[in-house]
This record gives sequence, structure tokens and C-alpha cells, in this order.
Amino acid sequence: MRFENLQWNRRERMKCVFRNGLKGWASFLLAKVNQAGLVYNQDMAAEQKQEITEEIALINEARTNPDAFGMLYERYVGKIYNYVYFRVGNNDDAEDLTAKVFFKALKNIAGYRHMGLPFSAWLYRIAHNLVANHHRDAVRMAQMPIEDLVIPDQSRTAAPEASMSKKQDSDYLMSLINRLSPQKKELIILKFVEKLSNDEIGVIFGKTEGAIKSLYHRTLTELKEMAKEDSLDRNL
Repeated sequence: MRFENLQWNRRERMKCVFRNGLKGWASFLLAKVNQAGLVYNQDMAAEQKQEITEEIALINEARTNPDAFGMLYERYVGKIYNYVYFRVGNNDDAEDLTAKVFFKALKNIAGYRHMGLPFSAWLYRIAHNLVANHHRDAVRMAQMPIEDLVIPDQSRTAAPEASMSKKQDSDYLMSLINRLSPQKKELIILKFVEKLSNDEIGVIFGKTEGAIKSLYHRTLTELKEMAKEDSLDRNL
């Protein structure tokens, strides 16, 4: 944030206090803070716009230059592999499907159209479809339990009692999530593991942003209801 935008001279401050009292002073201060926040948000928007502009240029170059596509591959292969691995739970299948994602992207990049979202949203959509086909072709393949997504933090040593309580809470939450439908479980993965926006998840699911918000709301409601039912059962 540009803190120089919060600076004003003493005479200006005193005029405000004498003219409008302390309430006016508070309003004046709030206006200055909001002004600085607006500048900060504008700077962030400008940076994001620059990143998108650079990515579009790289995508356009990748249509005819394999080296440029290689740069896109390096940028996103880790995220796509993680997403696929969480869905299939098998390293060999995850590597194979990830390779297919980028092969299909390379084959179809000439028809790619920028829709205001990161290039990764298109890659996730391809991965989503390939994983769905994979499960239809191999029903016996079990999905990786979402518990495996929780990686303990080894950098700190918590008290045994606190660690046990935290693990119990985490285990219970994961048991609830595993009772969700495959689509709702995948929504949780995309939103809280992959950190995707509703727009990006909408591209993957082939739904509007509003539909994703609605699905997310229903998912949270279902989790709360399951927790409430479990609590009632324990008190019987």
C-alpha cells in the first residue's frame, strides 16, 4: 500500500476537526484510508492484468512454437499432476493422464480462446474429462481418500494433547467429506487444495459461476447437517 496517500498537512487536519468535530475527523481519516486501499487494489489489478497479457502472448506464440508451449508445460505441470493424482490415487496413472492432458492441449491449442481466466482453467477442464473417462473405463480403480491430502507440518512440535485434538478434528472432518458425492468431494479439493476460484471451477465442471456458488453452498449445508446428525446420535 502507498502510505504516502495517508499523509496530509497539519492545517488540513485542524480545519477538519474545527469544522466538523471529532466525527468529521473520523470520516476524513476513513476517506483517506479508503483512498489508499483503492490505490492498492488498483495496483494489484494492474499486476494481474500484466500477468494475463504476458500469458496470452505466450499462448499465441505456443500455437506455432513448441518451445513456448514447453514454458506453459513447466508452469502448470505440477498443479495438473497433483490434481490428477488426488483423483486417481496412483502415481503411474497420474503420470500417464497428466501427459495426455498436455498432449491434448498441444493438439488443440490452435482452437484455444481466452475467456478472461488463466490458461490453467482450460488444462483443469481437460484433466477433469480425462479422469472421468479413466474412472468409467476402470471402475475398479478406487479414488485416493481425501485424508491423504492432509500433510502434517513437521516444522513445529506441538504439545501432544493439542496435536491429538487437532488430529481428531481433522479425521472427523475428512470422514464427513468422504461421505459427499464425487462431484462435491472434487469441489472441496479444487477450492481448498488447488485454491481455484469459482470461475475456474465453473470451467472445469462446465457450469456457470452462479451454479458453482450454489453447489458450494449446498455442500457446506450438507456437511453441517451430517455433523448435526452425528452430534444427535452421540447424545442418544
